[in-house]
Amino acid sequence: MQRGKAYKVAVYTDINESDLNTFLAQYDVGELRSYKGIAEGVENSNFLLHTERFPLILTLYEKRTEKSDLPFFLGLMEHLAQHGLSCPLPLPRRDGALLGELSGRPAALISFLDGVWLRKPEARHCREVGRALATMHVAGEGFGLTRPNALSFDGWKALWDKSRARADEVETGLQAEIGGELDYLAGHWPKGLPTGVIHADLFPDNVFFLGDTLSGLIDFYFACNDLLAYDVSICLNAWCFDKDGAYDVAKGMALLEGYQAVRPLSADEIEALPVLSRGSALRFFLTRLYDWLTTPEGALVVKKDPLEYLNKLRFHAGVRSSAEYGLTKP
Repeated sequence: MQRGKAYKVAVYTDINESDLNTFLAQYDVGELRSYKGIAEGVENSNFLLHTERFPLILTLYEKRTEKSDLPFFLGLMEHLAQHGLSCPLPLPRRDGALLGELSGRPAALISFLDGVWLRKPEARHCREVGRALATMHVAGEGFGLTRPNALSFDGWKALWDKSRARADEVETGLQAEIGGELDYLAGHWPKGLPTGVIHADLFPDNVFFLGDTLSGLIDFYFACNDLLAYDVSICLNAWCFDKDGAYDVAKGMALLEGYQAVRPLSADEIEALPVLSRGSALRFFLTRLYDWLTTPEGALVVKKDPLEYLNKLRFHAGVRSSAEYGLTKP
């Protein structure tokens, strides 16, 4: 059974059994046995369904998800699954479409992925994550649709413009520090590195394990086209820091070794890792900062502490070469 934080979304739109049965009649899934909402997360509404044939995840896409992006997300999952990545698979309706409508929202049925996410991942798990990320990057080759990264450099500047005036409420001097970071990254962001489809949000709760075996990746709703090594840097930030905020070299080495066992990084990608990691830390700091400053108390969204990623940003700003991540140029 899929347990823990499963599919990380709250129930914002309720459904009734009659409408659900009408919706399911468009699919070859058998009769509905039971359903329940999954009440975690911030983006969409998800339900765990049990039919007479198999369990499924029903996703209702809320207003924060652009309907125009859904063909990319659903088509990508289908493409990746067909090319060897273990991930949820959108089920086609009887007419072949991957998207329907339920309770006034775009809706899709997604296959159920067994496993749990790890609260305390170790180096051996990080190696599996690196391997899976590289497998996804290779599997994404040839996918016909593209989606720009809405949270790339221009997106960071837009978020900062909305948060800058109140930034020093979080920590004194933050306004000047982050302004300097944006200036630095504008002048040092790498160009000409390999690009492709990236996950862009591969945190521990988006990776399922059965024991020590990685069973699959989930939540592709930030996926986009960008630098492949930028996706690696996101994982370094998400997986390779301890609870006390210290970078864990053993985890970093394992993640990078696992990645390179499938897709070796070029010398230019390795050299760029400190700047890319600095940028990805800033990206998550800024989204957390914006939510921290603008989300009202009592809202369904759980605010995450932006200072966690500020500390990671400061660590990367002090890194002088990728050897500090446990890597050297090939």
